[in-house]
Amino acid sequence: MMQQLTSIVCRLLFIAAFLLGCLAVWEKLARLFGYMILGGYYEPWRLLEFSAVILLFVIALQLREIKMSLRERGSD
Repeated sequence: MMQQLTSIVCRLLFIAAFLLGCLAVWEKLARLFGYMILGGYYEPWRLLEFSAVILLFVIALQLREIKMSLRERGSD
């Protein structure tokens, strides 16, 4: 049960990081043409920072899943 929950959370966080990265690119492109998608609340580099932090958590969760599966194999 916990492993399924971890897997779902990992996937959701990965999708969120990907969407934030895409939003950062679109915001940068819009600003090159003089528009703002987010109304100036967040700079594109700040969105990329948020995306990188989320990806760091995704990597940590993936490593935890790998460690758990190796532990299960070792006990067999």
